[in-house]
Amino acid sequence: MDRWISDAMRTLLWSVAAAFTLCLATPAAAQPEDAYAPARAIVADIGKIVTPNGVQETFEVTLGGARQVVNVRGADRDNPILIFVHGGPGAVEMPFAWAFQRPWEDVFTVVQYDQRGAGRSYPLNDPKALAPTMTVDRYRDDAIELIELLQKRYAKRKVVLLGHSWGSIVGLSVAMKRPDLLYAYVGVGQGIDFREGEKVGMAWTRAKALVAGNSEAVAAIDALAPYPQGDFTIAKADGWRKYAIPYGSLIYNKPDLTYYFQTPRLSPEYSEADRQAWGKGSEFSVTTLWPRLANVSFKPVRKLDVPLVFLLGRHDYTVPSPVAAAWFAKVKAPSKKLVWFEHSAHMPMVEEPGHFFAALLRDVLPLTKDKK
Repeated sequence: MDRWISDAMRTLLWSVAAAFTLCLATPAAAQPEDAYAPARAIVADIGKIVTPNGVQETFEVTLGGARQVVNVRGADRDNPILIFVHGGPGAVEMPFAWAFQRPWEDVFTVVQYDQRGAGRSYPLNDPKALAPTMTVDRYRDDAIELIELLQKRYAKRKVVLLGHSWGSIVGLSVAMKRPDLLYAYVGVGQGIDFREGEKVGMAWTRAKALVAGNSEAVAAIDALAPYPQGDFTIAKADGWRKYAIPYGSLIYNKPDLTYYFQTPRLSPEYSEADRQAWGKGSEFSVTTLWPRLANVSFKPVRKLDVPLVFLLGRHDYTVPSPVAAAWFAKVKAPSKKLVWFEHSAHMPMVEEPGHFFAALLRDVLPLTKDKK
């Protein structure tokens, strides 16, 4: 992603995928084999679901021919299901979820899954065989298969689908193809048009650099031209994002991301081996998928048959929120709600967890009328 983290993980993309490698910057061999195990045990005990009708399980499923890991947590299995489609590609959310998700689990049964080629799913499949299957349509259909599986497993009619960053491309694609499966689609860090998003993000970063007198950044961004037109490479995406993140494009007013990207070390769902797989899967996913995303755009879409809720960080220029807001204003849907998080960039569930949970309660939960 960016050289300020590690040359080996330079594949930064418009979501947080490669940024996650920050917590892998110190070689595993330099750390005690499982130094964080006692802390993980404490976190696991605090987060344990103990309610009589609760659910807490992790299992493997095969979606579109690829084995993938699914985690389900909730205080009452009669609550509606909310599926979190993680970003990246390859930026799994499962090892971070313990830090913000627990309140959600009192009102939703929350599902995290590591997509094909990512996180705990990465070592379950042959990367060479998997690579040709890694397309937006395949990820969309994986999500649809997962929804149908969960419907049967937990006796539900519909679910809430929440897509974050890259996952918002997958999620919105599901909403277009199978609105009958969803109570609502929730877009967080919503992507609409890859090339436009890159253009807006680059311009914002360049303007920040000019104000800061950072001539190196300005020259580096200018040298990327004609990108985002022409060749759509991860190296060029990396070329401007390494300057954007210190200006707060990812997490607002907090350019040092160490505090957050250490989070998986304490995850009860991720061992040290899982963390290493996560790093490899992140690099594999973004380098494989990025060139295939150049012309992905929802701009022609003017109508959806599912309620829409967008939860956008005001300062998000990793996946620029103004692009999503402009599209949202034009699209028609049974109902629409856009919520701005004034002190957030790309990670509002982490940056403003209280406001984010309040939005889920106020704007999403009422859409799940029959609670099944």
